[in-house]
Amino acid sequence: MTASSTPVLAQAQRIVVKVGSSLVTNDGRGLDEAAIAEWSRQLAALVKAGREVIMVSSGAIAEGMKRLGWTTRPHELHALQAAAAVGQMGLAQMYETKLRENGLGSAQVLLTHADLADRERYLNARSTLLTLLAHGVVPVINENDTVVNDEIKFGDNDTLGALVANLVEADALVILTDQKGLYSADPRKNPDATFVHEARAGDPALEAMAGGAGSHLGKGGMITKILAAKRAAGSGASTVIAWGREPAVLSRLIAGESIGTLLVAQTAKQQARKQWMADHLQLRGAVSIDAGAVHKLRHEGKSLLPIGITAVEGEFSRGEVIAILDPEGREIGRGLANYPAPEARRLCRRASSDIESLLGYVAEPEMVHRDNLVLARDPSL
Repeated sequence: MTASSTPVLAQAQRIVVKVGSSLVTNDGRGLDEAAIAEWSRQLAALVKAGREVIMVSSGAIAEGMKRLGWTTRPHELHALQAAAAVGQMGLAQMYETKLRENGLGSAQVLLTHADLADRERYLNARSTLLTLLAHGVVPVINENDTVVNDEIKFGDNDTLGALVANLVEADALVILTDQKGLYSADPRKNPDATFVHEARAGDPALEAMAGGAGSHLGKGGMITKILAAKRAAGSGASTVIAWGREPAVLSRLIAGESIGTLLVAQTAKQQARKQWMADHLQLRGAVSIDAGAVHKLRHEGKSLLPIGITAVEGEFSRGEVIAILDPEGREIGRGLANYPAPEARRLCRRASSDIESLLGYVAEPEMVHRDNLVLARDPSL
């Protein structure tokens, strides 16, 4: 895990930049005008050089807390939503002002996981973002905290940044944080900790290195950034985790300089529909399959037939995304269900030729067709 001379970001055409709450709000003291102005200047330089850039910015709740005079992050959902509503006004205005000063247009885009879990809304969000980029506008994205609840939230903006990278098929995700990057252990507790210059996104060893909670302002931590890099890699985007106050950090990264921790994607971009399935954070159900079915899916490229299903969990409808579990309960893939859960239970361990006699009709001979199936590259997506 040493520094690489490969200019991954120097070759990136479409880039998602995510900045955290502590950077945007100067550790909770209010929006850091100088920092946002500097990032805007660097974004403008990238756009003028022909790059496409999307900004994912935390800070709405922290800014709202400051404006409301709150010193402690509230736990109540309605209080968090109120703080987000207040803070979002200032956050959007600051970005609009600083980007305009550098000759760029900006657009505010607020998302929830429900927007990306629904296929039609996913495509609408994608089309909107790509249209903005085509017009040289910088989208500034945040989670729609004023309406979010546990069922539709991303949980943290690191995850949101990765999902946006997947949504627009970005070449790179840059996560700017208050840390220099990833260390082999917490350097505040372990003097022998070494800096990780480069690694493979999705390497399980990274998650062990990155344990620990985030600051009192945000909900993330290094672990959420490692998991975000793993998710972004699913669509072929490499990730850099770097200190947001590093001088000219974006400009230097794009110039090919080695700054922070580079987590390299090892995979090519997935089909858009399969990426959408992989990006689901909440699933309504799952099917467990036997070892023979696992082999058929993984090694023969077959569809999932009812005869290979051993159990059905949850309540889902036809066309919804479900998890596919191996005999040990590990998620090996996801797919679009051809039958709702009550009917799927009746079809367990039965041949496709029995479907009509059991249900009175045949929608498809498969439970999940291979064209609507995405397999994990390891036991967990």
